[in-house]
Amino acid sequence: MNNQFRIGEDCRLLREIRNLTQTELAEEIGVGIAAINHWENMQTVPTADSLEKFYASAYRNAVRLNKIKEQFYREELNDGEVLLFHGAKSIIDGEVRTDASRNNNDFGQGFYMGETFRQAALFVSNFESSCVYAIKFHERHLAKAVFSVNTEWMLNVACFRGRLSGRISKDQLNQICKKAQEADYIIAPIADNRMYQIIDSFIDGEITDEQCRHALAATELGMQYVLKTEKAAKCAEVLERCYLCLPEKHDYVSTRSSDLRAADDKVRAARIKYRGKGKYIDELL
Repeated sequence: MNNQFRIGEDCRLLREIRNLTQTELAEEIGVGIAAINHWENMQTVPTADSLEKFYASAYRNAVRLNKIKEQFYREELNDGEVLLFHGAKSIIDGEVRTDASRNNNDFGQGFYMGETFRQAALFVSNFESSCVYAIKFHERHLAKAVFSVNTEWMLNVACFRGRLSGRISKDQLNQICKKAQEADYIIAPIADNRMYQIIDSFIDGEITDEQCRHALAATELGMQYVLKTEKAAKCAEVLERCYLCLPEKHDYVSTRSSDLRAADDKVRAARIKYRGKGKYIDELL
């Protein structure tokens, strides 16, 4: 996997969009003109400081390189291909793997991706060395499991995260997880720490499945793809490692905070509106 950022292509694109010469761009970001020339001709790799200066300059001047790339990649897809994004806290070492993540994720070990650049960036922008990988996924000839925001999905997340261990038998656990375990890849709602708290309230018998479902739907995080088998991983092609500069990260962190505040009100409203409706966890199990 090529983990170098495409600074040469991005340099040329930025200069054309803003109608800048190499000299003007060099002066703007505080490097020598030779550096710009070397970057564009792939003769040298910029330092971490130079990368930040370049991408931050583009972002502050309203050139959204990552959004442009997402649009282009999406337009170039063929039938059976999906554009996805993986937020990474650091460099992915080697090819796409399904065994590099933790066991207690939503669906256990796997390679997790979101449907948009924004989704992926929102989850990693708090980390210093984070970046986003653009990935083309070929869906052909794979076994798929699709989940929506419902009781089936809630129980699966609870199972894979170990929240039902000791409460039900191993046979019951296997029966709940069977659909996910037999799939090469999974399409399901994205869950975050706040959603886990809502699911925990359901598992602890504090709210019904109906309350839980509507509260979870209020979070509106979108869908994720989870590659579970080596066969599925081989169908994932990394297109590019995309740089997240500090101003862009700050905007995503701010957006995330704003989204959380708005969603929290919806969650509280859902718990009130659907109080007493549906079934509690013990009734379901």
